[in-house]
Amino acid sequence: MNAALGWIQLALFLGLVLLITKPLGLYLVQVLDSRGRTWLDPLLGPIERLTYRLCGVDPHREQSWKGYTVSMLIFSLFTMLVTYTLLRLQGMLPLNPQGFSSVADHLAFNTAASFTTNTNWQSYSGESTMSYLSQMVALASQNFFSAAVGIAIAAALVRGIARHSAQTIGNFWTDLVRTIYYLLLPICVVFAVFLISQGMIQNFKGYDAAALTEKETVQVPKTDASGAQVKDAKGNTVMVSQVVDTQTIPEGPMASQVAIKMLGTNGGGFTNANAAHPFENPTPFSNLIQLLSIFAIPSALTYYLGRMVKSSGHGWSVWAAMAILFVGAFLVCWHYEAAGNPILTQLGVDPADGNMEGKEVRFGVFNSALFATVTTDASCGAVNSMHDSFTPLGGLIPLFNIELGEVVFGGVGAGLYGMLVFVIVAVFIAGLMVGRTPEYLGKKIQSFEVKMSMLVLLVLAMDILGFTAWASVSDWGKAGLNNNGPHGFSEMLYAYSSVTGNNGSAFAGLTASTYWYDTTLAIGMLIGRFLMIIPIMAIAGSLAAKKLVPAGPGSFPVSGGTFTFLLIGTVLLVGALNFLPALTLGPVVEHFLMWSGKLF
Repeated sequence: MNAALGWIQLALFLGLVLLITKPLGLYLVQVLDSRGRTWLDPLLGPIERLTYRLCGVDPHREQSWKGYTVSMLIFSLFTMLVTYTLLRLQGMLPLNPQGFSSVADHLAFNTAASFTTNTNWQSYSGESTMSYLSQMVALASQNFFSAAVGIAIAAALVRGIARHSAQTIGNFWTDLVRTIYYLLLPICVVFAVFLISQGMIQNFKGYDAAALTEKETVQVPKTDASGAQVKDAKGNTVMVSQVVDTQTIPEGPMASQVAIKMLGTNGGGFTNANAAHPFENPTPFSNLIQLLSIFAIPSALTYYLGRMVKSSGHGWSVWAAMAILFVGAFLVCWHYEAAGNPILTQLGVDPADGNMEGKEVRFGVFNSALFATVTTDASCGAVNSMHDSFTPLGGLIPLFNIELGEVVFGGVGAGLYGMLVFVIVAVFIAGLMVGRTPEYLGKKIQSFEVKMSMLVLLVLAMDILGFTAWASVSDWGKAGLNNNGPHGFSEMLYAYSSVTGNNGSAFAGLTASTYWYDTTLAIGMLIGRFLMIIPIMAIAGSLAAKKLVPAGPGSFPVSGGTFTFLLIGTVLLVGALNFLPALTLGPVVEHFLMWSGKLF
């Protein structure tokens, strides 16, 4: 792609994100903190009130941070158990035209944990594993629930910052219901209709089969009468030739799931190819709107923050820090993907084409690099190209985005509350610089808030690096590798980074659908979601109870360029200190080996 055209597309995308930030942010204030004042109230108000009566919830009774957190944990556990049960019983349930069997126990546990935590990691191919009922009820419902939980937690933390001398931070059940009814559902209905207009399918038909004009012979594992793979004397799988003369065309309720998959930064695809599949992402226009939907709510939450704390400058400063980090990461990824692979160039590949391995021709290098950066800046994980096929330093960017905590706009809710942890650390550092007690919007930041913030950052690092180290020295971990050397290490590091960051994308050369991988990855998801939320909610409760102190000469302003760059520096410094050694062993080493003529 012409570089000038790429810059125009980048400017257009950023302009659209900026354009929707304030109006959607104002709407979030109405949904979350101005009860009964949205334009949808005449239609949805009676349904909302009926929901509260059926669930026995008093929407006006607020909760302490502990009560709010316990409610969230109970709801998440219940929906996870329901999802697990539906997957285990899939073979006996309706809306299963392909006759798929029930999901294996370890895969069902992994998938239930994945969708409950907004990770949407998939150790399976959606179109060959999940029935329509599982896709719509077990998975798409969790897409709404997990997204709403993230937004609710962000709202609770913002209230904790905005309030003073208070013991409550809102009502979890009210935040959950209103987020789903007034925000996610209405937008997704419109979004799904748009996707259908672009050519995305939405039906309940059985799969179709199309005859191939050119037959293909492939090698597949030989199986015995019981379906087990046959091994030779050395223990290797025996391969046999198989002629492929038909292609299966998936059908199903796709548009309805893709809409919330993107808007809720879930990312789990209806098909294995995700947003690279022509049904899930039919046109360049659908690609642009899907990208925009990933950033829409996370970007608007920064305006919600500024509005709630009565400092619009602070909200815009947080937005600016996120935007600068996003642009910087994208430019690095774009540069290395456009530069291509020197080894392939020596074999005759035109360097002007860039690195097209693993990319859709209809999207090309620019839109693939943009999608990879956006989806890992947010905790989405949807992909329109194969991250495993990126150049080493091009692939480092989505990996490092996740390891920063996915706070560059981030997931719905999760991006804001993750970035606010860095804000507290940045304010603390600023306080040390001037030799005064750090203050944040009129409240003193004391040891408790700093300890809780550091706990969040330590959980992120320990979860990623601990599981990666375990897998890299274990037989079960190395057995899943399809690449050796630093690239194989990067595959493991990416997997545990992805699940801890609740992203879900992968260096898909890793064979992860095994008992050990499914179980450890699921545990990583649960730690990355809930062991981070608990200290964040403790921060919300502590800040809500504090008294306001008047600004003094030592107060550090939390708006403007100085604060923005201090925040950026804090995010990068923490990420570099925690993960640079591991990144050096993976993509950095692979980059230099690639230039010396070696591939993995």
